[in-house]
Amino acid sequence: MTINAARLQSHFEAMSEIGKLGETGTCRPTMTSIEKQAFELAASWMQDAGMTTRIDNFGNLVGKLEGMNPELPVLMLGSHLDSQPYGGRFDGVAGVLGAIEAITTLTEQGIKPQRTIEVVSFADEEGWRFNKGLFGSRGILGRLEDGELDRTDKDGITRRQALIDFGCDPEKFRESEYAPGSIYCFLELHIEQGPVLELANKPIGVVSGISGPLWLTVKLKGMAGHAGSVPMHMRKDALVGAAEVIVALHEIATQVIYAPTVGTVGTINVFPASRNIIPEEVSFTIDLRDIDLERRNRYEAQLRGMIDAICIKHHLTNTITEDWNSEPRYCASWMKDIISKQCDKLDLDAPELMSGPFHDSMALSYVTDYAMIFVRCKDGISHNPLEFASYEDLSLGAEVLYGTVLEVLGREG
Repeated sequence: MTINAARLQSHFEAMSEIGKLGETGTCRPTMTSIEKQAFELAASWMQDAGMTTRIDNFGNLVGKLEGMNPELPVLMLGSHLDSQPYGGRFDGVAGVLGAIEAITTLTEQGIKPQRTIEVVSFADEEGWRFNKGLFGSRGILGRLEDGELDRTDKDGITRRQALIDFGCDPEKFRESEYAPGSIYCFLELHIEQGPVLELANKPIGVVSGISGPLWLTVKLKGMAGHAGSVPMHMRKDALVGAAEVIVALHEIATQVIYAPTVGTVGTINVFPASRNIIPEEVSFTIDLRDIDLERRNRYEAQLRGMIDAICIKHHLTNTITEDWNSEPRYCASWMKDIISKQCDKLDLDAPELMSGPFHDSMALSYVTDYAMIFVRCKDGISHNPLEFASYEDLSLGAEVLYGTVLEVLGREG
């Protein structure tokens, strides 16, 4: 391989010490002193590769390798260094460290690119601290929504205050936005976070696209009453209704066997939450994803119909709030072809597969071509300290990324 596998492994091991949770876990919240430590370490490696570094006003770490013709749109690579609160060592990190290694190798090979290359660790990809992800990647594109700076974390700290404490200036967002047409394309290396590559015994995969997520919050309202005295046929039990909706979601999402549709209820809140009171109000989240938008829309209609029917059955009322809605985003064919070509050079026989989770690539897809390289993930486990990808596979991914960068740089335009 051209990249330095030993160096890449040492970078992973050093980064895993920042926000370390137990033996193999990571808790690296966005816009905190812990993430700042991670940025400082990654920035030192970027600088070793000849890049200048900065943290922009959205909280993104940006490493810049100036091109011979800086007027050309930039080639952008990267992912994120923030983690889930109970996360692993490779989610997001692979994309940042793999990109740094690719550019370090480029510099060591004495290659001077015509266009500028930027490696970015995007702020708050995970979204758990302020309950809204892809903040940094949406921010640089001017795609933030109203009220995002007023969102609070569990300690009542607003995103605005967190940005200020991180050294950013929310009043100067415009200075950190990218003009239309200024990004040539975006490349992201990432662990698969699923079992497809491991089941196929393949270390590397070429991503076809990212499933479109639909996030809903459902609130069912009935009537509280004494659990010992209200007859069963007279109850308006919101939790019974919620249970039937959850089962209905599962049945809807699994009606086509082996389809990539997934449906999840991840949180549920019950009021008044007493053992001897019939639940009056239940709110829960729904996450419905599919690479086929027509099918996802059809399933959403089925689900809404089932919710209405269940509420009639149990004498409940409902409100449904849409929290997130994105159509599937497909990778650029020309970029997939380049990645496949690089995999063929290494005799990897890389399959094509979709991404169920969304990534910063999804935000970038609205303004430029993008592609992703997946690295095999043991047992498909992610967002968990047990998350694991071998350093051999990660090195192969970085090598494919490096070769892809060279091919992209060699294109005209």
